[in-house]
Amino acid sequence: MDLTGQLLIAMPGMGDDRFGHSVVFMCAHSAEGAMGLIVNKPTSDLSLSDLLEQLSIDSGPQSRVMPVHFGGPVEHGRGFVLHEAGYASPVSTLDVNETFAMTATLDILEDLAGGGGPSQAIIALGYAGWGPGQLEGEIAQNGWLIGPGTPDLVFGTANAAKWEAALTSLGISPLTLSADAGRA
Repeated sequence: MDLTGQLLIAMPGMGDDRFGHSVVFMCAHSAEGAMGLIVNKPTSDLSLSDLLEQLSIDSGPQSRVMPVHFGGPVEHGRGFVLHEAGYASPVSTLDVNETFAMTATLDILEDLAGGGGPSQAIIALGYAGWGPGQLEGEIAQNGWLIGPGTPDLVFGTANAAKWEAALTSLGISPLTLSADAGRA
């Protein structure tokens, strides 16, 4: 099972509050572990302009206005930009699949500060990470549902509506979900 490019949708019974009602875009998944970014939890106190100022990157008059998301509980000081695959950094970009890519180098922030860069993007600090077999165990224990990672849902849906929209894409109403796991 390779979940790269898919969404993890937190179940109501998620034991870790940091992941409550989270939608996680999976950037990489293999036998060695998994890495993803929470795409529906913008920080309340940090924007792209704040981040640029902290990093001493000059923002021009065309600088993009974007929130910074809580990408996950691992390495809070490390930044990532999930974006559409049409943009590639000359330094380093991870091609997730034919639709999505991720860049974690300063040049993408410089591009955004100048009004350029990818047309669709989410900036995140930190990431969600799992060791070998850990994510599979959480899925088996009813912690996550798996859904399709689409640009419309990831980039085109309001953050507050992403969790419900991700469930709806699976034909599931949030009202029908239980926090309890069961076995048939």
